[in-house]
Amino acid sequence: MRSQSKPKPIRRALPFLIAAVLLGLAGWFGVRAFSGDHPLATVPIPVPAPENLPDTPDEWRGRIDYRALDQQLTALSQRPEMTGLAVAVVEEGTLRFVRTYGVADAATGAPVTPHTLFRWASVSKTATGALAGALAHDGILDLNRPVAGWRTSLRLPGGAEAQITLDDLLAQRTGLTKNAYDEKLEDGQSPQLLRASLALAPLQCQPGTCYSYQNIAFDAASEILGQAAKKPFADAVKDRFFLPLGMVSAGYGMDRLTHAKDWARPHSSGGRVHTVKETYWRVPAAAGIESDIVDFATWMQAMMGNRPDVLSASALRVAHRPRVGTARLYGGTLRMATGDAAYGLGWRSFTYGGSRIEGHSGAVSGYRATMLFEPATRTGVVAMWNSDWGFPFRIPFTVIDSYHKRDDAGWLDLGQLPQTRRSAAKAKAAAGMPPG
Repeated sequence: MRSQSKPKPIRRALPFLIAAVLLGLAGWFGVRAFSGDHPLATVPIPVPAPENLPDTPDEWRGRIDYRALDQQLTALSQRPEMTGLAVAVVEEGTLRFVRTYGVADAATGAPVTPHTLFRWASVSKTATGALAGALAHDGILDLNRPVAGWRTSLRLPGGAEAQITLDDLLAQRTGLTKNAYDEKLEDGQSPQLLRASLALAPLQCQPGTCYSYQNIAFDAASEILGQAAKKPFADAVKDRFFLPLGMVSAGYGMDRLTHAKDWARPHSSGGRVHTVKETYWRVPAAAGIESDIVDFATWMQAMMGNRPDVLSASALRVAHRPRVGTARLYGGTLRMATGDAAYGLGWRSFTYGGSRIEGHSGAVSGYRATMLFEPATRTGVVAMWNSDWGFPFRIPFTVIDSYHKRDDAGWLDLGQLPQTRRSAAKAKAAAGMPPG
């Protein structure tokens, strides 16, 4: 006769066996969900380790004077034109400084944290160029193939889509006048229909012969690269780069941002909250990415060549090689301090202080972002802020000067700016003083 006590260990173990099976299935479906039709068995997806960010003075080590930088950024964040700010510095390839300032939402006072999502705006173009470079390196994409050779909605005057190549498109050599039809996109018109109607748009130069910055035309790359990768464009970027790099906060889409637990609301330079609009998310290759500052820094490190397992040196060379000269960037004294500006595949470069600087910057309503670094030293800055003010674009130049022990050029000198009642009140509040 069987013992009545034998089944008890089995009954006790059964829930654990069921849980193990369910976890296994969840993992399988999770990989499938992230990777579309192709399993990611060969792609190393890192498990996030406990964070130890260099976000306190005791952890700031390197050539750069991080305490002085923090003081400058604190003062900058108290300006009335600012709402929230997130900054990270990579020095000689290593993340050395992460700091956040101000608020993500002026209405609630919710602070900016290292995990607050901001928009990359046109820095998104760097991911588009990198994907093109990687697919070309793999031999599954021909950058010299005419745009008309793909199923794309882009039409150019005189049928020039049959002459310009994908390389021309990503290097902003369509010949169209600057930012063609952006105002119509902002009015809510379809980007696909607008690309088709560019056939009737005026030209700045013969297609393929000059630099002319675009968003709507540039986003034809989302159609082309999606076809080459055999999956939606956003999934291709995520699977190829964001997942292997562990950039869990990075992705595309307005709903993804606005449904996040911690995200920066867009503000005007005067602190008024903007209505979130989907406009430039509808051209994802041009301006569709959002992430937190930590993942933004991870992306810059990958662009520096720190992750050859994800982005090889040869793929980066394809994407970053200058194709066409551009006008000087920025304005005023900063414009005069830079030179030899050029554009690659969604990628800017120029000289500053005798060195080559690379990266991109971006602006959409209520958000600004910049990623600039010096390839020779693998030192640079990522910064994102949720206002329309352009002054913080100067931050990378202050950091690079500090790394090279150059005299302070005053890029973040606020003394040249008018003091306002609101900035004085913010400074008092930061110092613990009553605002009256």
